[in-house]
Amino acid sequence: MTNQDLTGRVALVTGGAQGLGEGMARALAAAGATVVVADLQDEAGQAVAASIGGVFVHVDVTDDASWEAGIATAVEQAGGLDIVVNNAGVEITSLLVDLDPAQARTMLDVNVLGTALGLKHAFRAMRPEGVAGKGGVVVNIASVAATIAFPAIAVYSATKSAVDRLTRVAAMESGALGYGVRVNTVYPGLVPNQMGANLAADVARIGLFGSTDEAVGAVVAQTPSGRLASTEDIAAAVVFLASDQASFVNGAGLPVDGGMGM
Repeated sequence: MTNQDLTGRVALVTGGAQGLGEGMARALAAAGATVVVADLQDEAGQAVAASIGGVFVHVDVTDDASWEAGIATAVEQAGGLDIVVNNAGVEITSLLVDLDPAQARTMLDVNVLGTALGLKHAFRAMRPEGVAGKGGVVVNIASVAATIAFPAIAVYSATKSAVDRLTRVAAMESGALGYGVRVNTVYPGLVPNQMGANLAADVARIGLFGSTDEAVGAVVAQTPSGRLASTEDIAAAVVFLASDQASFVNGAGLPVDGGMGM
């Protein structure tokens, strides 16, 4: 039976300087991968990379040229590219009646365009004629928000639904064109990190819940497992999808939400 040993593989994680991305980077490194931390936050990203014996690259996921340069640096410094985790994302809470077009565009740019460009450059690097050229794995990070109707996150939910569609079309393209790259997505449940705390505070501030604790309680009440997700829960799913244990898992969405989105 195959296992989750990633020794000898190179994994790039966007948004790897903090939060879920940092947890994924650490989990991939613990499984044996050489990890490239890709982020806009140079100091924090460099610190994470140094702590796990990895490499840091400055990448703006919304910028095509930044992706191209970041991938080239990653391949040169880490010796290849086998796994790309499109994790970078942003959530800005707003009721639809108060929607700010600039904020909506920010979420669309980071969450949708950023993921699409990640797929573009992962494919270009990993396909047979690419600079890495051995095939590989892409794991996109969506959200339970793609599968439920939760107030005040309409645009964010729409962007994460788009990540699901990007994943499935990308898997088909990779197969049809012989790239040898598997593409899957993870739907994380609410994690009590900075993004999760901000969301809970925002929906309470808007008046949808009486307090932050009440907002968190409402999420837990909708979750059959009876708790919030942990960073480790999500990171473990990413390691699984990146590993040979998932060698025949392709074009799939893996909910890691305690049943909230079922």
